[in-house]
Amino acid sequence: MNANRNLPGHLQLYLTGEHDCSYLDGLRARTLFVDPMARIDRERAQWLQQIGFRRSGMHFYRPACRGCQRCIPVRVPVADLRLSRSQRRNASRNDGEVRIAFKPAQLQPAHYQLYERYILARHGDGDMAEDVSIETYMRFLLSPWGGQTWFIEAYLGERLMSVAVTDIFSDGLSALYTFFDPELSERGPGTYAVLTQAREAARLGLRHLYLGYWIEESPKMAYKDRFRPIEAWDGRDWLRFERGEPIRFCK
Repeated sequence: MNANRNLPGHLQLYLTGEHDCSYLDGLRARTLFVDPMARIDRERAQWLQQIGFRRSGMHFYRPACRGCQRCIPVRVPVADLRLSRSQRRNASRNDGEVRIAFKPAQLQPAHYQLYERYILARHGDGDMAEDVSIETYMRFLLSPWGGQTWFIEAYLGERLMSVAVTDIFSDGLSALYTFFDPELSERGPGTYAVLTQAREAARLGLRHLYLGYWIEESPKMAYKDRFRPIEAWDGRDWLRFERGEPIRFCK
């Protein structure tokens, strides 16, 4: 990796060489990383997120691909969230039967077992399935980063339905990763996890729920665009899009 430039606050950036895109077949990607040796506290992490970076383990990154700007950071202004008909059905079905619990970010066998089943069932043809292990799970979701993380559990009766790994910032929550029981997919556990996080952000008086990157051509990311209004980072500002408005930036 080659040194790129300094961020405000004396954070060094490093740019990877080109590699296969993890989201779209046939494309090449590059990634911009914050120096992994830098001290990233909660304030710096929040600032990085506000300019389009994401966290993976203890690393903060954003795409920096040649001639491609398909990865768009998105967030939901939770106080203004208006649910679609299908989202209201999801909430109505799950609210009466699902129990929510908030746990600290610690290794629990039940969490890892659910994560492994989810990765193999939903991403069996991808890079994550090739390297699924407790070690990679811990590096990805349990690495210390200078802030606070919740594991938001959803139980259907006594059965663990999903776990939403959620970072906590002063301006919002960040949906880092969600995994769920593949046998309960018909209940829409991923959508319900987002609704749960949005509700919790609103309850705490926080403004946003950060959903990471959205790619229009990626079916696996289509659910993010269904939460409206939504805000998208164009590289300079967060722009707001209401229901029915396509996420498009003026060039």
